[in-house]
Amino acid sequence: MSRTIYLLRHGQTEFNTVRRLQGRCDSPLTAIGREQAGAMGAALRAEIGSTGVSAAGWAMRVSPLPRAQASAALVAAALGLPAAAMTTDERIVEVGFGDWEKQLREDLVAQHPALETAPDWHFHSPNGEKLADVLARIDALLSDPALPQRLILVSHGLFGRLLRARYLRLSGDALFSGEMPQDAFYRLEGGEVTRIDCAGVMA
Repeated sequence: MSRTIYLLRHGQTEFNTVRRLQGRCDSPLTAIGREQAGAMGAALRAEIGSTGVSAAGWAMRVSPLPRAQASAALVAAALGLPAAAMTTDERIVEVGFGDWEKQLREDLVAQHPALETAPDWHFHSPNGEKLADVLARIDALLSDPALPQRLILVSHGLFGRLLRARYLRLSGDALFSGEMPQDAFYRLEGGEVTRIDCAGVMA
């Protein structure tokens, strides 16, 4: 069978509310973020239920960062899975933003106005992770024959955007054209990407 991946972003964090870059640093989920993670779990439970395979037949891989781990725990609870079902995967950690981590987006734009319209602005950071390195780890993940055929990934905004684009074989500015929602997730299957909205929670 071809692999099916459900790709989720963590719920809203305190840094998200003010557009402060997180990257490899972290901030706690807000109350809304916890609700979003629970809503994603409920929507995913309904989605998986429609396939005729129980949630126990799906593997979970989670970024090591606390905001993703906390979100994944809420998703797992909604699916009726134990915490032991979650496996940490370093390959799906968020892009490292180097010297810009913890900086406000508006402050960066004030200092570097060209960032306002640069599709790849995240990768202009001094000492940040290089785009080529991020794409390399995405390619390694997607081509890994050891990954389960039924897979739930709980990751991050920019990383998830790039993973979806790479799955669709996009390049150039199109790599950065996707959304980064926290009230929806995506199904990657058969070379196509489908957005699945979650009811009842707005940022």
